[in-house]
Amino acid sequence: MADYAIGDVHACRPALEALLERLRFDPAQDHLWFTGDLVGRGPEPVATLRLLRSLGAAVESVLGNHDLHCLAVAAGAGKPRDDDGLDALWQAHDRDQLIEWLRQRPLMHECSGLGYSLVHAGIPPQWGIDAALGYAAEAQAIIRSTTLPALLAHLYGNQPDRWDDQLHGWERLRFIINAFTRMRFCHADGRLDFGCNDAPERAPNHLYPWYAAPGNHLDGNRTTLVTGHWSRLGQRQGPGYITLDTGCLWGGQLTAVRLDSSTPEFTVLDCTMHRHPS
Repeated sequence: MADYAIGDVHACRPALEALLERLRFDPAQDHLWFTGDLVGRGPEPVATLRLLRSLGAAVESVLGNHDLHCLAVAAGAGKPRDDDGLDALWQAHDRDQLIEWLRQRPLMHECSGLGYSLVHAGIPPQWGIDAALGYAAEAQAIIRSTTLPALLAHLYGNQPDRWDDQLHGWERLRFIINAFTRMRFCHADGRLDFGCNDAPERAPNHLYPWYAAPGNHLDGNRTTLVTGHWSRLGQRQGPGYITLDTGCLWGGQLTAVRLDSSTPEFTVLDCTMHRHPS
């Protein structure tokens, strides 16, 4: 029995299947935890979602920003993009079942007994783990409800960019979802920055990667956050975090980490897709 977290797949089914073969994944015994962006811009969204859905309880994934875009377009609240790679999904005979399966994914998931939690992008420095789990549940309840189309219609935008307990309505939900699915950098005062997606070494000095922002609550004692989203960051680890987006689809790799070992064990597989990150 083994537990593996896997970085952003972006509908690269061949890379995912090859990685699972290398891991000797057994759905009857093993468990997979995905960091989100299962679809978006990649070549095989239908086959990827069918594969993961077919694995039943052996799979859990958090929602990524591309997954949410998929839900928004499906609900008529988002505009299709030329490069979103989702056209085949709209034509699939089982599109409704696949989209509903995706809609049921959480924004944050605590891997019980393993000492790890999954989010797509990160958590802002003002939040501890318990607070983050509560805010994730708050937004998830709306995503899974009949209010979803209204939420998605108000989802796009970068404001508010700083957490305040008094935020309410769509602004509160937009901040929560943006933090979990889009954040990379923060300012010293905790404001989120959505303008820079470079590696930290090439970013302006006034910006901090979310995991190194002043006042962050990460220490790894309660749980280590496993994230994706940031292909230019790649695979890194430090106190309280592991990052796994190694550029599958962008000519990079698909990366897995075994979570049930005494120390994290990484497996990396080259992805044959080549697109320019944006």
